[in-house]
Amino acid sequence: MMGITHATSGAAAWVAITGTMPLIGLGVYPLDPVGVLAGAAVAAGAALLPDADHHSATISHSVPILGRLVTGTVETLSGGHRRGAHSAIAVLVVAAAAWALTLLTFATDDRDSIAIGAGIGTAVLTCFGIKARDYVRSWAAAWLLGALLGMFIVVVAPEQVAWFPLAVTIGFAAHLAGDFLTTGGIPGLLWPWVPRPPERLRPVPVLNRMWLPSGRVALPLLGDTGSLREAMLGTVLALYCVAGFAYEGLRLVGVDVAVGS
Repeated sequence: MMGITHATSGAAAWVAITGTMPLIGLGVYPLDPVGVLAGAAVAAGAALLPDADHHSATISHSVPILGRLVTGTVETLSGGHRRGAHSAIAVLVVAAAAWALTLLTFATDDRDSIAIGAGIGTAVLTCFGIKARDYVRSWAAAWLLGALLGMFIVVVAPEQVAWFPLAVTIGFAAHLAGDFLTTGGIPGLLWPWVPRPPERLRPVPVLNRMWLPSGRVALPLLGDTGSLREAMLGTVLALYCVAGFAYEGLRLVGVDVAVGS
């Protein structure tokens, strides 16, 4: 998948799980409008994290020199693109890291604590998501908007940090689900063990598209990365996000939107 589609899918997954939009909101983990809207920005950015294993990914351009250094390091440690960083182990590692960030706090004089870690994480991931969606032209503007949301969460609505690890995990997992639907596939749940199909099974139609010679697995409903089918899915997900954001925005200002009442 392209970065823009990944970011959109991360936001859409978050809206579906946390939103209560009539008819099309799952509400599995219902949150107030602030949590849904801010979490969508975090999940969109987190949906770009697996591609930190590619030296030319969106994240590599986020900070001069440092961005490419980070992505180059991740690429080396994970064994290359769509390997370790696209595995079940990576999901667990990222979820644990996101939770650990929430423990990074600063105690104030009145014995309250400021969730610095979650604020920084929110700022960084929001920046990635905004830039991937091309809402701004420059990285400086993306960093500014990310910082503003991070500060808002930390200072104005500190109770919101509870959902931060979940938003990161959902966004990251949405990326893997998206790549699973393309011809490139993902290394599967058992990485670093990636069994390759036996020679006698490789010519079998359908199966040879789902269990690739490299050992990756796929359900290539979207075809190649950047295909028309992917673009169509991205459009549908974007429209879903717009509807979800509009609904949560109305809730935020006190407008009760109900169906059939």
